[in-house]
Amino acid sequence: MATLAVEAGARPPSRVQVLFAHIAFSTRTAAEAVSHNKLRAGLTSLGILFGVASVIAMLAIGSGAEQEILEQMKLLGANNIVITPIVEQTEGKVDSDPNAKKTSKRFTPGLSYLDAEAIRSTLADVRRTSSEVVVNSVITREGHHRSGKIVGVDSSYFDVMNLRLYEGGPFAIRHYAQAAPVAIIGQGVKSRFFTTESPIGKPIKVGNEWLTVVGVLEDRKVSAQTAQQLGIRDANMDVYVPLPTMLLRYRNRAEVTQQEMELAARDANSGGNNDSTETDEQRAEKRNYHQLDKVIVQVDKSEMVTAVSNVVLRMLQRRHNDVIDFEIKVPEELLKQQQRTKTIFNIVLGAIASISLVVGGIGIMNIMLASILERIKEIGVRRAVGATQGDVRAQFLSEAVMISLAGGIAGIIAGGLGAIGIERIANIHTIVSPMSVAVAFGVSVAVGLVFGIVPATKAAKQDPIVCLRYE
Repeated sequence: MATLAVEAGARPPSRVQVLFAHIAFSTRTAAEAVSHNKLRAGLTSLGILFGVASVIAMLAIGSGAEQEILEQMKLLGANNIVITPIVEQTEGKVDSDPNAKKTSKRFTPGLSYLDAEAIRSTLADVRRTSSEVVVNSVITREGHHRSGKIVGVDSSYFDVMNLRLYEGGPFAIRHYAQAAPVAIIGQGVKSRFFTTESPIGKPIKVGNEWLTVVGVLEDRKVSAQTAQQLGIRDANMDVYVPLPTMLLRYRNRAEVTQQEMELAARDANSGGNNDSTETDEQRAEKRNYHQLDKVIVQVDKSEMVTAVSNVVLRMLQRRHNDVIDFEIKVPEELLKQQQRTKTIFNIVLGAIASISLVVGGIGIMNIMLASILERIKEIGVRRAVGATQGDVRAQFLSEAVMISLAGGIAGIIAGGLGAIGIERIANIHTIVSPMSVAVAFGVSVAVGLVFGIVPATKAAKQDPIVCLRYE
């Protein structure tokens, strides 16, 4: 009696409890129905599986491409403008009068350190400039030697190019003032010539000069394809010296030396015939009159990069006597264009992959509609024992969602494995983000709900008398 009193005095269940009870009952009933037709449910969920897997793989490719572009932006600098010389001058101002007599070729001093200083001191939006001179040389130490590049840089070069030191220190002010024979080497040079000892304070011969190593750069892995695409070198195999050291001890193209005059006279006496043993790079170096091989202009704000590049173009054109013997590149614009192209490509691939989800949803709807005729007796019995239209609708809708959800979970696993396979086989960087998994999971549930509504509604509207009499 006490128990009956407690039950009689207990509070009735709330609407939330009733709702959860209905959901639990519908889910359990749907699971039983699906387990009785495992093969059919598995084949029905294949469309969702392939659709979700394709979407995840495509999103992984897009995320990998975006990260790759961000890494490239970091390598080149988001706010940088790159100025490079043109050795073979073929451009110039077009004369407005075609009948005018041709004038002699105008003199141009080439790209020089004075140009970099003028840009830095004149333009207010320029944070700093960095100059670079590259010379092919031979690195020698303890009987080992190999070809390499010696790079003359100014004090802001490593910050502008995002190069960090692994050990040692940067060039000091006195190194620039005294054109000191010091060097900062890459990890590749260290591993080749300093295998068992620290290179800091040790000598290394580059060309005809002995240099003291004061620093080693961090290892920065850049593929040959990326380096060629971005127009950068592999810093791991470079030897860096202060720019005054380069201009004084190695090569200053702004000055004509006695040796160059003798070589020019020898070429003139030989009729200007080129030495067959010279490479194209050596011939280009002989014709190169530019003091610098690159000037990098770093702008304060990214939105000012294009405007500053236009001002730099007009400024250098005026300083070079209207001779366009230089080229200005804005890496940010090139990378943004590349990013837009990849985004469009990913959208197209994603749209194609999403078609599989639609096809899978249509397959679920077709199978559920067909199953109504097979289970019409079951519907009649359930309605006869008190089940409402809402109960029948919930059961069939739960079955559709369950089939779609199973395909979605399998698709997530298949998509992750597919992304790994694409990265290993096609050598395309992929990233499976939690957001893409969440989107795929939500889409699989949504497909089950959307395409399950029609058959669930049709099953709920069946007349129970007709269902019981159906043969």
